[in-house]
Amino acid sequence: MAIKQLTEEQVRTWTLKQKDEWWYREVYKGDVPQFTLRAVITGMLLGGVLSLTNLYVGVRTGWTLGVGITAVILAFALHRAISRISGQKEFHVLENNIMQSIATAAGYMTAPLIASLPAYMMVTGRVIPMWHSLFWMIVLAILGVLFAFPLKRRFINDEQFPFPEGRAAGVVMDTLHTHKETTDGISPEKLLLAFAGVSGAINFIRDGGLWIALGARRFGEWVNNYWQHWDDFIYSFTTPKLLGTPLRDLTIRWDTEIVMIGAGGLMGIRTGVSLIIGAVLNYFILAPILVQKGIITETGFRGITMWSLWGGVAMMTTASLFSFFSKPQMLLAAFKSIGRKKGAEVEADPLRNIELPMKVFAIGIPVVGAVIVLMGLVFFQISWWLGVVAIPLVFVFTLIAANATGLTAITPTGALGKLTQLTYAGLAPGNTPTNLITAGITGEVAGHASNLLMNIKPGYMLGGKPRLQAMGHVLGIIAGGFACTPIFYYALFRGNIEVFGTDRLPMIAAMIWKAVAEVLTRGFSILHVTALVAVVIGATLGILFEVLKITTKNRWPISGVGMGLAFVLRFSDSWLMFLGAFIFWLLARRTANPKSWMNVNIVANQETICAGVIAGGALIGIVIMVLSVALGG
Repeated sequence: MAIKQLTEEQVRTWTLKQKDEWWYREVYKGDVPQFTLRAVITGMLLGGVLSLTNLYVGVRTGWTLGVGITAVILAFALHRAISRISGQKEFHVLENNIMQSIATAAGYMTAPLIASLPAYMMVTGRVIPMWHSLFWMIVLAILGVLFAFPLKRRFINDEQFPFPEGRAAGVVMDTLHTHKETTDGISPEKLLLAFAGVSGAINFIRDGGLWIALGARRFGEWVNNYWQHWDDFIYSFTTPKLLGTPLRDLTIRWDTEIVMIGAGGLMGIRTGVSLIIGAVLNYFILAPILVQKGIITETGFRGITMWSLWGGVAMMTTASLFSFFSKPQMLLAAFKSIGRKKGAEVEADPLRNIELPMKVFAIGIPVVGAVIVLMGLVFFQISWWLGVVAIPLVFVFTLIAANATGLTAITPTGALGKLTQLTYAGLAPGNTPTNLITAGITGEVAGHASNLLMNIKPGYMLGGKPRLQAMGHVLGIIAGGFACTPIFYYALFRGNIEVFGTDRLPMIAAMIWKAVAEVLTRGFSILHVTALVAVVIGATLGILFEVLKITTKNRWPISGVGMGLAFVLRFSDSWLMFLGAFIFWLLARRTANPKSWMNVNIVANQETICAGVIAGGALIGIVIMVLSVALGG
């Protein structure tokens, strides 16, 4: 069944009221079962589990991934199996939508745990109590929901922004629920489970420490020596070097971390190529030279990135900000007509009993904002007036972030956080903890709100009830918070701040937030002159790449954000993500026949396969960490 949508002409010429009337008449499914007990329970359980995949990937790369598509397919497969065994009626597509709404909201709950909170702990040397972190995250996320739903009428109902990942989830749901058993292709749920199983098995086998803890010492030692990195066999005979530094000390390894291959498959070839170019430049050229000259005094991931992150962050920030301000008409449009309707239109609003009423936001935003200000004062000693300033900044940044997410599926939370850090460097000079927490408020609430808009998109496409999705978001926030926070504290972090920034917990995003806060509050004098030169060059290249992207009408092959990110990732991670992007790009180029087995089953299911690889590998990675703690590792 094809999903109904407006034409470009209708989007451009119709009024909001006309669009809402069309949607209510042609798409809205009415009161079919949506917010059912089984959908709620499944969404909370899957959301809690899948939030751990985001925690795992986020700790390693600084990125968070949407879990909506994964949750959609897993829930569909689970309830299809249950219905066949028990004779229950199968999941309705709108039940699946509520479920993915809950699960996706849960998945986004990890952002503070991989960015502002660990950065704050590194700066202050103080471990934030787990319950403080949990409630702080929940309140920030609820404020994100309150900002997101009023903007839905503008960006989704009126402007009809694509929100690409959300649209993909809607298409997958529609495909699954109209999938015929006679199809020639393998079903998406089978593909996802198969690749999740392979990925999980690889990650389980590659942890030699776990095998040793389980008593299989000989096998565990073999795994540590020859399986975790496929180039260990070469190192048993010789030690390849660049300018006197061993390649493995430069993180130039062939890792068996298959999750990174799945992440690369979702990024696409342009980002993959940008990552490998940046990684080669940083680790094959710059790092060996700087180590040889004594500018980088410590090899390994931490030592290299303490220098390289400055140029990378500058490139990512200027590329992101230039892409915003290069389209002033889009930015100006974001501030127009928010929630503005004439009296007669309010009475005739066809969605007045479907959308959340505006009074929820009018009351909720100041109340929840006041709670955040109070929590900032009590938990983090942030002056109340500095907390108050952060709330209107959230509104401004949410409008900007929603535009970016709606058009590209990329939410520049980090870039927005840097803008807040710059603002508070003037308001609270020399106060690094305040700089980090206030940036966490604005950047993470804006990011959460814009990502939730992407989550609302499938419901709009399929005719779901927005009020029910709002309820689902809140349940997802609770499920995700209670799932990932204890795991972070008891399995990953274990109360030891010193593990942040190591190979075990790279904490890329937190390292960037911490470094920027220190420079803004202490001055650029703490950096070596070569790092300052890297900042200038990186900032210039970020703008240049965006200019070339615009002038070539998006044909310029290098992404400033992708290339800059490579400077704060291990080489092995960048290489594997490039490999994932390249594999699917090559398969698409080589399988010209749309009816071939490879095209029907692999190329056409790229998102599903990559989601399976990420989910299986990341979940087993979390299980291994929990087992290691239980076994005393």
